[in-house]
Amino acid sequence: MTGNGGHGAAKDEPDAVGPLHGAVASHGRLILAVIIAAAFLDVVDFSVVQVALPTIQREFLAPLAESQWVTGVYGLTLAGFLMVCGRAGDVYGQKRLFIFGIVLFTLSSLSAGLAPSLLSLVVSRAIQGIAAAMTTATALAILAATFPEGRERNRAFGVLVSILSAGFAAGSIAGGVLTAAFGWRSVMFVNVPIGAVATILAQRFISRNGGVRATSRRLDIPGAMTVTAGLILLVYAFTIAATDGLFTIQAALPLGLSALTLAAFLVIEYRSKAPLMPLAFVRRRTTLTANVLSLVVSSSAGALIVLTVYLQQVLGYSPLDAGLAFLPAAAIFFFVGGWGSSWLMNGLGLKRVLVISTTFVTLGLAALAPLPVAWGYLGILPGTILWALGASIGFPALAIAGLAGTKHGEEGLASGLIQTSQRLGFPLGLSLVLTVASTFDPQLGLTGFRYAFFGAAVLSAIGLGIALRFRGEDVPAFTSQATPDLGAAGEPSDYE
Repeated sequence: MTGNGGHGAAKDEPDAVGPLHGAVASHGRLILAVIIAAAFLDVVDFSVVQVALPTIQREFLAPLAESQWVTGVYGLTLAGFLMVCGRAGDVYGQKRLFIFGIVLFTLSSLSAGLAPSLLSLVVSRAIQGIAAAMTTATALAILAATFPEGRERNRAFGVLVSILSAGFAAGSIAGGVLTAAFGWRSVMFVNVPIGAVATILAQRFISRNGGVRATSRRLDIPGAMTVTAGLILLVYAFTIAATDGLFTIQAALPLGLSALTLAAFLVIEYRSKAPLMPLAFVRRRTTLTANVLSLVVSSSAGALIVLTVYLQQVLGYSPLDAGLAFLPAAAIFFFVGGWGSSWLMNGLGLKRVLVISTTFVTLGLAALAPLPVAWGYLGILPGTILWALGASIGFPALAIAGLAGTKHGEEGLASGLIQTSQRLGFPLGLSLVLTVASTFDPQLGLTGFRYAFFGAAVLSAIGLGIALRFRGEDVPAFTSQATPDLGAAGEPSDYE
């Protein structure tokens, strides 16, 4: 609408809306494909490197403790920079940061593949984590600006989660094949062509602004530095706690430093005129509940690491067989998470879906707690399926809840915050369940595994209680379609 057409323009409006809506929908699907390709880099890279880690250790003749930093440093920088990158996207433009993140990830993958030493490989992996934080934090913000709240956004988030879940499982298999056929460096080089294609498509199809920017054009540097340092220390503390115990000096020291740094961050945000994370934003009931619930639900996933150890140490599975044991769960994530979650949210609303999700997760972990060795794989299959059913519909719902009701210019902040909660939840849950297990069984045998799942079930039950008290607005099943005014898929002139 140009505003100069009078009644004649109004009469012609229905004819103009159809083609415009078709172009917007087409661009929306292309943007979703680009987002999936970029997020695929993060998910597949993590799983393939896990499989290739023993080969890397042998080539560099490195101790296990040192070689673990190849994966550990990636998780540290990714979790630490998520919130900053989300807000930076709001301030400087989501598309600009998204594309820069893809390019940086591609170049750091190339340097990792060419790494002459373990130290240079770890440095490249740290840069990969920062780049992944850029693409991950801005990806959900771009989707939120492209798809309006309701049916379209629910489906887009469901498809994203399902494909990434399948990609995680496929990455484990692909990592084994690539490492065996071409060596571990090939798992780094495979990111280069994917990143190049994603960069070209993102430049072509994502709106120049990538959504509406925040009102403030200045990034809160003191807040960014303190929250990044605090989160990195927190993840490091939980990672150490998973191996040395939560109540050891090795874990307590970085945990205490993290608490002090994050407390300083809150003071800075309270006094700042242009805060990185306005405290009023976090105090919104829907935002706070969604992030706390996301932290709890993702914590329950830490128990599944214990399950892989159980399969190999107690049931005698090979690493490949242990990976294949999770294929039913991966299939559930692909089909139920991709299509069932959006259907449930459209029909039942957000709160009911969160309650159903946490109920299934709790029941699944409780069913895993007995670990009947005599039943073999059949003894863990029902619990694994129940957990996967709950988690597959829960993670898309939590992502939508974290972004629900955001104002223009807040999409990146909301995206970075909800994903930080999810990233923190996993090491937190793993350290908690292993602490429970080692308390009752210092040798971490079968008894310890059982207590670990019991502890995870209790943690998930707390999440169920939070979901029952959730009072956010249900996600609407139908909303007005995205228009150029909303900064969504935009009109043709909004694309480069």
